[in-house]
Amino acid sequence: MRRLVGTPRCGAPSRSGHCGQRSALSYHFEMKSAYELAMERLAKNQPVVTLTDDQKKQLAEIDSQFKARMAEKELFLKGEIAKAQASGKLEEIESFEKQLRTEIRRLQEDCEAKKDKLRASFAK
Repeated sequence: MRRLVGTPRCGAPSRSGHCGQRSALSYHFEMKSAYELAMERLAKNQPVVTLTDDQKKQLAEIDSQFKARMAEKELFLKGEIAKAQASGKLEEIESFEKQLRTEIRRLQEDCEAKKDKLRASFAK
């Protein structure tokens, strides 16, 4: 898609360039970037929703709560991993590492689900 940018050199307001003088037009075309085109298509399918400061604070509060929960789980399980390493229990180490990954993933999913639910309530 192209955009028409500029005016005739002679300063005439019309697109035809008829200004009483014989001068070349100084029109030039700018191509839209792939990003601009993609954003236009996206805006047609899913209109951009702007959030108020209060709504942004609510979403940030959810992020904060879940980050705290993740940090708590991580501290606890990393402590357990360190204890298992000190005693040489390899199976327990693997079990705690797997539990840590699972807990973090679950908390991230819960956080996103809660934020999606809140965003849906904003749209109403």
